[in-house]
Amino acid sequence: MAASSRSNVSAKIWALTAGILLVIGLYTAGWFYAASMLKEKTLALLGDQQRHGVTAVCQDAEYRGYPFRIGLFCSKMSIDDKTNGVAATFGALRSAAQIYQPSHIVWELDGPAETRTGTGIAASSQWESLQSSLNTSLGGVDRSSTVIKGLMTSIISTQTSQAFDVKIGHTEAHLRQNGNDLDAAITLQDTDVTAKGAPQIVPRFTAVGDVTLAGKAALLAGQDPGRGIYGTKGEMRRLAIDLGNGQALSISGPFSVGDDGRISGKLRVEVDRLSAWRDQIKASAPQLAKTVDTATKMLSAMTGGGDRAAIDLTLNNGKVILGGFIAIGEIPPL
Repeated sequence: MAASSRSNVSAKIWALTAGILLVIGLYTAGWFYAASMLKEKTLALLGDQQRHGVTAVCQDAEYRGYPFRIGLFCSKMSIDDKTNGVAATFGALRSAAQIYQPSHIVWELDGPAETRTGTGIAASSQWESLQSSLNTSLGGVDRSSTVIKGLMTSIISTQTSQAFDVKIGHTEAHLRQNGNDLDAAITLQDTDVTAKGAPQIVPRFTAVGDVTLAGKAALLAGQDPGRGIYGTKGEMRRLAIDLGNGQALSISGPFSVGDDGRISGKLRVEVDRLSAWRDQIKASAPQLAKTVDTATKMLSAMTGGGDRAAIDLTLNNGKVILGGFIAIGEIPPL
């Protein structure tokens, strides 16, 4: 009896072991099958964008992460948008999603990035780290968050040869579908902007943007049939620049972008510490001293003579109008 009992136990152990090995074998086969299918679908999706005038290439595409993750790896990324005249190249891409939560994808991208536009703008960027996360559904991307540390960008216009350097200590960008609308929020901390051959008018600042684009949720899903933000209406809840010590400027209000890229809308502009802005600009650009003094006095007079101004601007196809009838400038098409 004892020998028979031991034999039965051994048989059960061997059966359990065989079952475990079978499950592992099936899981492994399933993982590699899923990886091959994902790779095929990813490359097909990248190729399918050509009908929208966009060519995207993931060089040396490979899926890794076995056994508990699965992610796309590329040695280099490139995008060529012939419709909008924009071409860009990037470094290596690494992504991962947990097997039990494939709709949540985290990824990171290496620099450098090289970008050229049909309007004669060329930009070169590098960063310490760029990390992002996506939440997806059958309809595409529902929301995304991106964090960039130590971003440095050099921008040059081939038409004017004017060059700019932009350094941003910390960048955060958040996008989400809100029904048919697209919500976007961005924060740029410790930002320095310098123009080569010109004085630095604005010192280091923090910028915050919070906007909704009506009917543009498909932009995030990658299924927008239109021309990006052209022909779009939206609400700018807040666009602000903060220089510290209470010295800030903010803009809010409804706006629209025409098919030609010109902006229209009714915006509320608020400026805190007018005198500090005046002194800052005069110190950086003495040649503008008279114009700055006149503008500061006018703004102060319009708002009761204090050190804070709040004015309403009308944008009419790019023309900036103060008080409903005073044209003070023009914004070029986007």
